Amino acid sequence: MELTRTEIMPGVWLSHLRSDKFKTACMSLSLLTQLKRETAAMNALIPLVLRRGTTRLPDMEAISARLEELYGTAIEPVVRRIGEIQCIGFYASFPEGDFLPGGQDVLYDAASLMGELLLSPATRGGLLLPRYVDSEREKMLELIRSRINEKRSYSLIRCIEEMCCYEDFAVSRFGGESECEAIRYQKLTKQYRSLLQTCPIEIFYCGRAANARVAAALRDALMTLPRGEIDYEIGTDVRMNAIEAQPRFVEEALDVTQGKLVIGFRLGECMQEPDLPALCVFNGVFGSGTTSKLFMTVREKLQLCYYASSMVDTHKGLLFVASGIEFDKRQAVQEEIFAQLEAIRRGEISDEELHAARAGFASEMRALLDSQGDLEGFYLSQALDGADCTPLELAELAETVTREEVSAIAASVECDLIYFLRGGGSGEETDDEEDKTDGEA
Repeated sequence: MELTRTEIMPGVWLSHLRSDKFKTACMSLSLLTQLKRETAAMNALIPLVLRRGTTRLPDMEAISARLEELYGTAIEPVVRRIGEIQCIGFYASFPEGDFLPGGQDVLYDAASLMGELLLSPATRGGLLLPRYVDSEREKMLELIRSRINEKRSYSLIRCIEEMCCYEDFAVSRFGGESECEAIRYQKLTKQYRSLLQTCPIEIFYCGRAANARVAAALRDALMTLPRGEIDYEIGTDVRMNAIEAQPRFVEEALDVTQGKLVIGFRLGECMQEPDLPALCVFNGVFGSGTTSKLFMTVREKLQLCYYASSMVDTHKGLLFVASGIEFDKRQAVQEEIFAQLEAIRRGEISDEELHAARAGFASEMRALLDSQGDLEGFYLSQALDGADCTPLELAELAETVTREEVSAIAASVECDLIYFLRGGGSGEETDDEEDKTDGEA
């Protein structure tokens, strides 16, 4: 696989990954904008509304019929948050011509339809259709409101909201409930037009077509794209230190039978020159996977919790530890989590732990090569970070990470906030009982 990155139009970049490995090709188009509370919900709603109909294909039935004509091509809206950048757009997959009758190539038609969805929405009087906006707004509202139903992810969201309360990262990819409720079709149309003029656009393609053919198809599809002054001043604010000298503590109560403890850390000075393989190997040693210290000690050996795992956000420079516990074990679990982090700082990392963490991340990187969707997400993140490593290069680098590098990252980590969700509050009981027997960290 060979990646070529070119600017095919003002502020429109194509990352082209040539591969004969798959029977389908994939293509994504992402508009990039700064994540902000006041606009996040509107931005997230835009691709959902655009997917409802175009000037030529006015409803989903017509769009579906056209996709079937293109041998089952699929185009779906996508809303993501990468660091403090909101990425909205479409993801398409379509069959390669080598596997179609007569070798028919649908690249041009798929690109054309994606451009049509983006640039020629169904409108009335130049405005997005109210019935489409209202319908998709209510669906997104339901999605936002339903986050409380899954307590494991809800507790992580709440930790992020409290920990990053002065930062854009506290805003979810779909924005907030009140902002979503306030969306109307006139305001959304104005925001849609503004994004087309100002957003940098990242396009990713993975398939058999040559770079020149893909670029030509996309230029034709986007020839009516209106461009003004493109806003390149987007990015993620990485804060090295905790907000206060002592970790903040937030406790909430809901009608649950299992407590949720989430501890948020800043990765600290190691983010001045972040080393992605070393960060991920550290995460593997600490709490990611069934060979980690949190899993083997806190869950298995001491049996203090139902699950315990860590995750890193290398874009924002954050580390989170999430655990499902009995209410009266919060202090014991919390102390043991910090004890395991301190052990890594002292260099108490066995050869087996280090090898498993290296191999785990290297395996993850190599597995990306088997999934076009995973490759798309990987290279979009690389583009936003200004990095140019391939998955294989990162895998090889991971295998050389030393015990000293892992300990240095642990020494840089600083606790910012502890969030605890306990029982005793009001609310619908939808707790994660399966966590009590789940063997995965």
